[in-house]
Amino acid sequence: MPRATDPARETDAALPSVSSRLPFAVPTVREKCLVGALFVLAVVVLLAPALPAAAWHIPHFVDTRPWLGVPNAADVLSNLAFLAMGVWGTERLRARNDAPVGAGWFFIGLILTCLGSGFYHLDPDMPQRLVADRLGMAVAFAGFLGIAASERISVRAGEAVLVLMMVAGLLAAWVAHENLTPWVVVQFGGMALAVGLAFTRPLPGALGVPLGGVIFFYVLAKLFELGDATVFEATGHIVSGHTLKHLAAALAAWPVIRALRPTGRAPSPH
Repeated sequence: MPRATDPARETDAALPSVSSRLPFAVPTVREKCLVGALFVLAVVVLLAPALPAAAWHIPHFVDTRPWLGVPNAADVLSNLAFLAMGVWGTERLRARNDAPVGAGWFFIGLILTCLGSGFYHLDPDMPQRLVADRLGMAVAFAGFLGIAASERISVRAGEAVLVLMMVAGLLAAWVAHENLTPWVVVQFGGMALAVGLAFTRPLPGALGVPLGGVIFFYVLAKLFELGDATVFEATGHIVSGHTLKHLAAALAAWPVIRALRPTGRAPSPH
């Protein structure tokens, strides 16, 4: 004898589930944690007291020696390392169709950093040139955080972080001549976010960019920056700490470039 069927139950089975009818998938635990971290950074920017640019000590760069007519030659020409890494990384991307979100912007930011930082160091006594320096850094930093979020949280998280940090970084760089607080929060708060992501296991199928390697070179660059005169004296005036800062910061792209090494497979035509 055939079993009686419940028309209401059959109708429910034919309908898609609630989650499948939603325009966006339900946020994961990692995505919720990311939203919380970004919210904290936004609150800090809004509530922290303004830090006037005049209160931020702009260091006197110790190596001012010219070379072939280029003033402050070491600090200017060492920015070519950013150009080299940016071009190298861009070429690596051409051979891959599985690059993480933000990789392209990361390398574009390195190229822009070469131009902006070189322009600034030609005449560092003009503080308005710092805007050009910071704009390139903001693009590269947003690209790096996009990479980190897409590999450790989700692709859509990487896309969201890329856009949010790009906008926040560019705005912070622009207003830094009056209020340095947003720039400080973007730079150091963003790096704290990157450290947290570095301790998060990569998603299945992720490229596996070693975030710790990028962070290591970033910290090393900061140490060289703080020890500008100390390094200059310790090396017998051969090289300054700020020059080495540029080289170390450029090397932060190496872990990303290494992760993008060719696989021997032809790139997809699509």
